[in-house]
Amino acid sequence: MTTTTTLPRLGVGAVILNEQNEILLVWRNRNPEKDTWCIPGGKVDPYEKLEDCVIREIKEEVDLEVEIKELLCTSETIRPENNEHWVSAIYAVTVKSGEARNMEPEGAIGDLKWFPLNHLPENLACFMLPAIDSLKKKGM
Repeated sequence: MTTTTTLPRLGVGAVILNEQNEILLVWRNRNPEKDTWCIPGGKVDPYEKLEDCVIREIKEEVDLEVEIKELLCTSETIRPENNEHWVSAIYAVTVKSGEARNMEPEGAIGDLKWFPLNHLPENLACFMLPAIDSLKKKGM
């Protein structure tokens, strides 16, 4: 009997808040976390620093230039039924420039919206839940 071993994959996510204390979420068109709202982010390329990856992914997905404020938390998603195991570093970032827009409408992102932190949609991606908990602990 042959067993397939899938190594955990490394990802990043960014918590982006606007002046109204709303969080930017994107609708996932594909796995991981298909058909959920989540923070923008993506997978870390080989030899890429986590912070560089966050900056790159946010520019690629939502066309914002961001600056890292802090590492907010880490998150782990284990879904054997999808052959997925992700470990993600979630960063709080500040927008330096740009207007949020969907750069992947035919790809991973179906939509993007700003949501008040106290009125988040029901179908949230599980990997972003630790980020929401961290924001609540900080009183945001």
